[in-house]
Amino acid sequence: MNTHRMLCFGRHDDNGNAAVVVEHSSLNEAERLAFAQRQNAAATVFVDADAAGVTQLDYFYPHMRSPLCLHATLAASAVFFERNPSIERTRFVTSMRRQVLDVSRAGQNIFVDVSAQQCPALNIDVAQVARLLSTDATHLIGLPRLASVGSVKLLVEMSDRNLLDALRPDLPAIVSWGKENGVSGLYVYCHLHDDVYAGRNFNHLDPRIEDPATGVAAGALASLLERSITLQQGDAMGQPCTLEARFTHGGAVQVGGRAVRGSV
Repeated sequence: MNTHRMLCFGRHDDNGNAAVVVEHSSLNEAERLAFAQRQNAAATVFVDADAAGVTQLDYFYPHMRSPLCLHATLAASAVFFERNPSIERTRFVTSMRRQVLDVSRAGQNIFVDVSAQQCPALNIDVAQVARLLSTDATHLIGLPRLASVGSVKLLVEMSDRNLLDALRPDLPAIVSWGKENGVSGLYVYCHLHDDVYAGRNFNHLDPRIEDPATGVAAGALASLLERSITLQQGDAMGQPCTLEARFTHGGAVQVGGRAVRGSV
């Protein structure tokens, strides 16, 4: 079993969202989850070949198996491109939903092609969302909306960065609400200037493991806004990350950023 530790979406070489890439593993699902729980990383991705020889990615957070994790996809892609320096594109398939992921690299960045996915029908109560975030409803802009490029997020816009940074939400209530409604947490964001946004992701019980970069949220937000965006995340955690999401008028989105090796 080969392992690689990568830092993804970081603005600098020594920070980013950590992912562990595992190759040649014979672990079953329960063992993979247990392995992911022992890693000091936001996600672990197991790289396997299926019966047809297609390379598939199996994602695990410390608390659950996931259908898609874009920063772990960046990590697996970086390992592949490092090993194959003359190749500019590759393709993976996700293990849980067989979602096809086309990946390319452009300079220092790696981009993953995704597209909008169907979301559950859900009536959004603004007052309830404000309670989940432990904030006043007047701090929210517009109606929170669901969007997905593989993992459903409730996207909530706040009026300014200070309010966003000051959030101390009710994490157990968010996790419970998400399980009841088939939603992978709340992604709260604000507009900074031009096409630049800042965001925070809430889908864990422990505030100490807040995600410093959430690729699926960047893709979902670009899809919802129907524009290309730059998303800043993780600054308050000391892990400044930058995510690029390119929107095309055909509805496809490319989510990308840097991925470099970290210490194992």
